[in-house]
Amino acid sequence: MTRFAIIIAIAVAFFATAAPASAEPEPCERGEFCLWPGENYQGAIQRIALENANPGECVPLPEGFDGRSFANRTKRPVTVYQGRDCSTEGEFDTYPGGGTFVPAAPYVVRGVQIWEQ
Repeated sequence: MTRFAIIIAIAVAFFATAAPASAEPEPCERGEFCLWPGENYQGAIQRIALENANPGECVPLPEGFDGRSFANRTKRPVTVYQGRDCSTEGEFDTYPGGGTFVPAAPYVVRGVQIWEQ
């Protein structure tokens, strides 16, 4: 094998084992409030919608899941909380409905509340 062929073989092996391009995040559909555990919408998505959340009630995120990015595709305002109990003792902010996208949450989100119009 020539020196050139060895260099080509090494280059091919290197690029064949390089990390694959990251997959596109799952889309957040209209009518949903979606959270991801990583910034920039990375990781397994959690979906909250009026079919599984009553307006005004606190929706704690599953134990072990912390939201670091989110999207509000509902028509309603949604408040995100630092605590799973939606306590105002920690950080909390309300985001308008209709298409608010937050690629890097200002704090880790553990509770959510969807409001009436």
